[in-house]
Amino acid sequence: MADKGGKDAAMASGGDGDGVQDLTAVVQTLLNQMQEKFQNMSDQIVGRIDEMGSRIDELEKNLGDLLAQAGVDEK
Repeated sequence: MADKGGKDAAMASGGDGDGVQDLTAVVQTLLNQMQEKFQNMSDQIVGRIDEMGSRIDELEKNLGDLLAQAGVDEK
């Protein structure tokens, strides 16, 4: 039982440096994982926006062609 008291005294005096280092490592890993996921989502969003822009440009071109075939003046 004296051993348990020694552990408590060491923890109270800040002697649990390994636990702090472990916690720091876990938090750093989680932050890195979150940053990677955020970057992946950001890349996907930008890619989808670019794709939408291309599709809108193509749609505008097709509408212009249809209006020209119908003889409607674009204004």
